[in-house]
Amino acid sequence: MLHPYATVHMDIRHPEELSLLRKPRDPKKKKKKLEEAEDDNLELEGPLLTPGSGSIYPSPGLYSKTMTPTYDSRDGSPLSPTSAWFGDSPLSEGNPSILAVSQAISSPDILVKLYKPQSLLDKAKINQGWLDSSRSLMEQDVKENDVLLLRFKYHSFFDLNPKYDAIRVNQLYEQAKWAILLEEIECTEEEMMMFAALQYHINKLSIMSSDNHMNNSEKEVDEVDAALSDLEITLEGGKTSNALGDITSIPELADYVKVFKPKKLTLKGYKQYWCTFKDITISCYKSKEEAHGTPAHQMNLRGCEVTPDVNISGQKFNIKLLIPVADGMNEIWLRCDTEKQYAHWMAACRLASKGKTMADSSYNLEVQNILSFLKMQHMNPDPQFIEPITTDINPECLVSPRYLKKYKNKQISARILEAHQNVAQMSLIEAKMRFIQAWQSLPEFGITHFLAKFQGGKKEELIGITYNRLIRMDAHTGDAIKTWRFSNMKQWNVNWEIKMVTVEFADEPSLSFICAEVDCKVVHEFIGGYIFLSTRAKDQNESLDEEMFYKLTSGWV
Repeated sequence: MLHPYATVHMDIRHPEELSLLRKPRDPKKKKKKLEEAEDDNLELEGPLLTPGSGSIYPSPGLYSKTMTPTYDSRDGSPLSPTSAWFGDSPLSEGNPSILAVSQAISSPDILVKLYKPQSLLDKAKINQGWLDSSRSLMEQDVKENDVLLLRFKYHSFFDLNPKYDAIRVNQLYEQAKWAILLEEIECTEEEMMMFAALQYHINKLSIMSSDNHMNNSEKEVDEVDAALSDLEITLEGGKTSNALGDITSIPELADYVKVFKPKKLTLKGYKQYWCTFKDITISCYKSKEEAHGTPAHQMNLRGCEVTPDVNISGQKFNIKLLIPVADGMNEIWLRCDTEKQYAHWMAACRLASKGKTMADSSYNLEVQNILSFLKMQHMNPDPQFIEPITTDINPECLVSPRYLKKYKNKQISARILEAHQNVAQMSLIEAKMRFIQAWQSLPEFGITHFLAKFQGGKKEELIGITYNRLIRMDAHTGDAIKTWRFSNMKQWNVNWEIKMVTVEFADEPSLSFICAEVDCKVVHEFIGGYIFLSTRAKDQNESLDEEMFYKLTSGWV
């Protein structure tokens, strides 16, 4: 167990992105069963960061190793105890970090024993467990043998580089894997099979001879570096080699797109319009010939919510837009005919929601990422290349319980092997990066839920915090009722006496709420953390004042 006074250095770049979370408990379990489950968890490699799969708690053998004096074979200098456990820098010669290695889930019983949130309210309750980064574990009543989860807290991953971030990539992969298996984030059936195929492929590569695989890690990185240079995984998108292109004009989209505006008590369907996408505005015309006149509808997408609704097998490529207006959000649906059309319009919508145009350097990268994500979900198997179903594929450890109830194990195994054809040629590091990228593409990615009571309100409501906005949400459907962008924020503060968070905006009324069942300090820390990380991302400056991060998340400013 981690001693309350212990200091552990894990060689993870940008550690401010992580924090500790109390292990969620299932309120439906009786106390006796809960204690038994917790005892079992001490031996599980599960989502608890165990060596080789993600845990900060070493086995007795490994813990003894950290207590043994060890010396660097290169210069004879003493190694710190944790260096002997975690290893040197990622991909160092012959001494790879144990936290950079992933292990397959050994038994489906592990998934059965772990808590699975059943609703958005359950997810909000999980987030009650975030620890205060400015206080010690002992101050927060963390005792010896208590289980804590190490998590990337902010879902804003700065400068993720496979050359230098073997540990970060693996820990992000583990966090994404468990979030999907425990249904902490929703995904479609096709997406689940894609994730299962990637996980199966990663497991296969990970159980290869560790010496042979790790000695070739540098080679793997070099082989995929050229491809990944244009697929750099950052929340805002990387810069491609030909990103500048023609900077004299802003690209535009113009095509026939089906548009649907839901209304109460109506069964009216999609209506086809000739739509043009210029800057951050979509204009809809009844026909192409009328495109020079007054549009029938016009939508400014700055600050809107963009959600995909895709079914590859059903050839459904929908984009759900929630556009902010004075009294809430207007819901508009766009339906595209092909994957290519969908990728271009979805990429443009995502950029427009941030106030960016298609002239932004990340547009082409976003299009390629969307197309790549769709391609991995295709099920067009060539029978001669499908692997026979063997005992090494265990669907109960690769997909969430929802799909285990829906299909037989043999059916799931066959579909996973079909999907595996799309990823079978990937190297280990590329497969992990693609898994993370696909996780980031899910509609619910990056939303941290809390229960709050708004000023003037009588009941508790759901609030979501992401890297760039606050969202007032419907607790049952998850739909956005109102969105506030951080870019429009003037300041925020906390009245510590009544535990009320107040956020002031440039051109909107201020927002005030009291956090329910969680210290408002946790919500304050999320807002401050995202403000800091977004500033750092804009400046592309790793040496940005870390003291300011502490101040922002501790309520000093």
